[in-house]
Amino acid sequence: MSEASIKMSVYQNSPLGAVGFEAIILAGGLGTRLRTAVPDLPKCMAPVNGKPFIAYVIDHLQKQGINKFILSLGYKSEAIIEYINQQYSFLNIQYSIEEEPLGTGGAIQLACLKATEKNVVITNGDTLFKINLDKLSTTHEQSNADCTLCLKPMNNFDRYGVVELNQHNQIISFKEKQFYQSGLINGGVYALNVKSFLNLSLPAKFSFEKDYLEKFYLSKKMIGIVQDEYFIDIGIPEDYLRAQKELMTEFR
Repeated sequence: MSEASIKMSVYQNSPLGAVGFEAIILAGGLGTRLRTAVPDLPKCMAPVNGKPFIAYVIDHLQKQGINKFILSLGYKSEAIIEYINQQYSFLNIQYSIEEEPLGTGGAIQLACLKATEKNVVITNGDTLFKINLDKLSTTHEQSNADCTLCLKPMNNFDRYGVVELNQHNQIISFKEKQFYQSGLINGGVYALNVKSFLNLSLPAKFSFEKDYLEKFYLSKKMIGIVQDEYFIDIGIPEDYLRAQKELMTEFR
């Protein structure tokens, strides 16, 4: 059986917990920090054990019940589109192309214009956070949140900021990057109410993290859901090399 046939079989037998959501995958970054390891490809196309990293992201979401995708692209988008059209022709995929870099917020805003569902799940094409999408979608919808962040517990780190929650799981602060012995980091996976987000009339270029999350968390309903699941961000060469070993076992 071909790889495409296997994927099609998985797709047809996927759980239905995430019905009503579609996925936006942010894959437009330049990947400048990864250039020494992967000089000629978009970051999400960096090969890991013989296939582009973005394939692991799509496969995980697909297995969680997602059947609609919007890929937000920019740098060398042609290479990504060619691969996706060859390997995932059976999926419902749209492309949102940035003519110039719009920042994470601008990219999400542009992609949301193509959304056909009330809610989207947003993730990065260079990060794999193996969340339980059933729990995310249920929490997001039952709480009627504008945005729900997936948070990853982490120890002894300085590469990420920390998110703090109150007893009702509402976000009460975002702390800057520094060394932390322990804390909850923003895993870069969000459930987002499309209408609520687009109604803010934000500028064309902005940071989702700084200009939406950190600016509106007190006025919008933003909650966090803690998921202590596998997490890797291949944004730096050290973690890209680590992915080569770890994803051999994670996707067996």
